[in-house]
Amino acid sequence: MPQAELKPDPVTMKSDSRDAPSLPPLRPANVRPRIRVLPVAITLAVVVIAALCTWALWRTYMETPWTRDGTVRVYVVTMAPEVAGRIVELPVADNQFVHKGDLLMVIDPTNYVIAVQQAEAAVKQSKAIAENADAQATRRRKQTNLSVSDEEKQSFASTAQSSQAAYQQAVANLDLARANLKRTRIVSPVNGYITNLLTQLGDYVDVGEKNLSVINADSFWVDGYFEETNLERIREGDPALIKLMGYHQVIRGHVDSVARGINVANAQPDGSGLASVNPIFTWVRLAQRVPVRIHIDEVPEGVRLAAGMTATVRIVAAEDQHQ
Repeated sequence: MPQAELKPDPVTMKSDSRDAPSLPPLRPANVRPRIRVLPVAITLAVVVIAALCTWALWRTYMETPWTRDGTVRVYVVTMAPEVAGRIVELPVADNQFVHKGDLLMVIDPTNYVIAVQQAEAAVKQSKAIAENADAQATRRRKQTNLSVSDEEKQSFASTAQSSQAAYQQAVANLDLARANLKRTRIVSPVNGYITNLLTQLGDYVDVGEKNLSVINADSFWVDGYFEETNLERIREGDPALIKLMGYHQVIRGHVDSVARGINVANAQPDGSGLASVNPIFTWVRLAQRVPVRIHIDEVPEGVRLAAGMTATVRIVAAEDQHQ
């Protein structure tokens, strides 16, 4: 039987050639892959910048004198009456700002006005007595010893001197009475703020009793308590940067002075006057903190200073100023 001759199917061959996957062209052997330079350069730059920033922060932290232990300080003027009496005027309120010379309190001046009038009358009376005694002594001094003895002349002269002394005493009492009358009006000696006002209208005040306190608005400063290991780099006049806990603004100032002593616990005397030394010695020695007074040069707008506020202080040392 003759064998059937096999012929390729044109349809099948067409579909096979279409479905066959296409292979990528072969890369020439002498062509190298391209290196991406830009990402590598950016990464290196970021690493270098991070290293520089880390070094700068470390240098600032370790070498620049700074402390978080800072406190805002201020002078407080305590007003105590020099005369006693009932308060008849109190034209101020708590936390009110007052100018130098503003009236703060008036004590009832009735008794002191009367005292001035009595002193004025006493001055007139003593003056008349002194003038009369002086005239008598002058007349006796001009007379001869035949009409007036030396003893009588001396007696009239002594009376004249005593009357003159009484007159001077009366004048001094008048000055004191006028001064007491003036003291019934208490005025502010500084520009500042009334603080912790507990006195009320009608209260009776005694001499020397603390009734008013005025914060001197022109006397704010900052005490920075620096470790003794930082004092070597701190000099009077060095610029200082102050950051209060409740504000983002930076206050500028400069080093005014450095304290020359702090309390030493081991130097306290006992009952016999000998130094009491702690027998316990610890291996960890903590650096003592010494107060550094910072004068405030400029306060940014919106910053409200109050005594006792917490502050961070950084000193710009002389070496850092020239860099």
